[in-house]
Amino acid sequence: MSEEIRRGALFVVSTPIGNLDDITLRAVRILGAVDLIAAEDTRTTRVLLDHLGVKKPLVSYHSYNERRRSHELVDALRKGDAVALVTDAGTPGISDPAWAVVREAIDAGIPVIPAPGASALLAALVISGLPTERFVFEGFLPVKKGRKTRLAELAGEPRTIVLYESPHRIGRTLEDVRGAMGERQVALVREVTKKFEEVRRGAVSEVIAALRERPPRGEFVLVIAGTSYRGVAPGPDSTGS
Repeated sequence: MSEEIRRGALFVVSTPIGNLDDITLRAVRILGAVDLIAAEDTRTTRVLLDHLGVKKPLVSYHSYNERRRSHELVDALRKGDAVALVTDAGTPGISDPAWAVVREAIDAGIPVIPAPGASALLAALVISGLPTERFVFEGFLPVKKGRKTRLAELAGEPRTIVLYESPHRIGRTLEDVRGAMGERQVALVREVTKKFEEVRRGAVSEVIAALRERPPRGEFVLVIAGTSYRGVAPGPDSTGS
């Protein structure tokens, strides 16, 4: 193993969110050197590994088996195996499983090492045209119980708000955002980094109307202006630097 790959360490490795070229050289090196890769979906990860020419044992790690698998992974780490934790796309733990095994590894005194990389929320945020210096990430809104309460809380949020949403719920979510927050400026980012990447910016009603013209497809990131947004970019002295 290379000097970077510590025996008995857990590596939390970010993978591409769409374009397979969006992977760091360090991530490739780690995936090729660890003893075991724990993946949210082994079939999806195998496609990436084949693209990279990496052949390593894979085990599944997802929301349905995370408690049992966390124990097994920590046992392997205690024995000295180096383990990489990956999700289907992006950074493990961001609206994906990872926290349980990371917490158990920390409690066991095992080194946990990040290999940062692609993140859909950051990619969408920086192209949204909305303020980026302060933001709050809410992941997926509750499907039913607690949905209105969460939106009511976010209605008073001064920072830019970032949400994830699926294609079959994005229309309802935009309507709910308009009902709770009024005519906010939003950016709706679809299939970020992929072939059909698309960004729709404007008042929420404008984005709703545009979405009705074309059935929603793909995965969405919704970026919403906070209450402090006035549509004016900050001046050179606004950060205090």
